[in-house]
Amino acid sequence: MADGRSSFGRRGEDVACAFLERHGYKVVARNYRCRWGEIDVIAVKGGTLAFVEVKTRRSLKFGTPGMAVTYAKQQKIRTTALHYLQQQQKGYNSISFDVIEILADGGRAKLRHLPNCF
Repeated sequence: MADGRSSFGRRGEDVACAFLERHGYKVVARNYRCRWGEIDVIAVKGGTLAFVEVKTRRSLKFGTPGMAVTYAKQQKIRTTALHYLQQQQKGYNSISFDVIEILADGGRAKLRHLPNCF
């Protein structure tokens, strides 16, 4: 069962990356991990570096996908983003913490990008 869920989530991340690239972003990292956490997608557009959490769901039974990005999860993402920035030799004008919600219902996917949402 875990393989099915991780594969489902991976497909959601693929869809999210394709969406970002179509909208002018360059994906610079996927599944960035450090001891404090993981960031699904890191992308840049202009001088803004976006740390993107992708949430893919099959239904709204437990709320919207973005509702799963709790305050605790946001804090882990922020700490992980700080680690990523400390490892970089580049400067950015700004950073953004985004969520991409994907609702995969009956073979069709609905995507909603929530830029700079936390």
